[in-house]
Amino acid sequence: MTYAFDADLAAAVAMMPKIDVTDLETVRKTIVELLAEAGPPDESGVTITEQQVSRADGPDVLLRIYRPDDAAPAAIYSIFGGGFILGSVDNEHAHSLKLARATGAVVVAVQYRLAPENPYPAGLEDCYAGLEWLAAHAAELGVDPDRIAIRGYSAGGGLSAALALLARDRGGPRIRFQYLGVPEIDDRLETQSSTQFVDTPMWNRPNAIFSWDSYLGEGNRGGADVPVHAAPARATDVSGLPPAYISAMEFDPLRDEGIAYALKLIAAGIPVELHVFSGTFHGSSTVEHAQASQREAAEEVTVLRRALGL
Repeated sequence: MTYAFDADLAAAVAMMPKIDVTDLETVRKTIVELLAEAGPPDESGVTITEQQVSRADGPDVLLRIYRPDDAAPAAIYSIFGGGFILGSVDNEHAHSLKLARATGAVVVAVQYRLAPENPYPAGLEDCYAGLEWLAAHAAELGVDPDRIAIRGYSAGGGLSAALALLARDRGGPRIRFQYLGVPEIDDRLETQSSTQFVDTPMWNRPNAIFSWDSYLGEGNRGGADVPVHAAPARATDVSGLPPAYISAMEFDPLRDEGIAYALKLIAAGIPVELHVFSGTFHGSSTVEHAQASQREAAEEVTVLRRALGL
């Protein structure tokens, strides 16, 4: 299928390898190799520490904490993307550094367990345990517990949406804002974009199917018993959730579920900002020289700074 990509992105698309996540071992290995080739990012202006969060009902959870010089008393709890099956805090290490410097907030990145080895709810429970630790130790970090935002991209956006629902339902830590970048939130895969975009770059319908089958377990995707904390698009009660920013890319299977979730929040009286970036695709932000990618990156900083009063 032919897509009307933004001019800055079109040339890059031609050189992008096709990603087939069903060959999971190879894709994971390739990601590690690419990170090694990229070399270490600029860590100036930021102090990096790590924290192991112990708990009685599960394995320790690793948090990587980025504290910028002259940090403001606010935190961004960051959840990496990768279709629930790929990635680590290392993947977003460079981005976490940039986000800490650009916003002035303390960035806390969580390493959650991946599917299919650890299906739902393992990853989400890891994210919740990390959020509880952040809220409980906010004073030690110089953070106001009422100024904590959560953010994630793709599956990280989906986990962020689920985390907001879980924190509300458990009476857990207060979340001031949720930044949901192209969130993966609907296992039913029935929207127009999820059925139409079968060969888009980076992410497409076959990858989405494998992603959800891995996260929920074979045979559960689209079933009646999938809980809202696994697939937030299924939530019928979104009252009491924090204000949100949701982004969507024009040629992305996830586009319509993000838009629908934004409209659901708006209908419930939740303040929402929705931005659909034209001419883009899922993960097009990796083409950093493109104007659309630069606008997306700048907007993330602007939105989070405003939400946290920075």
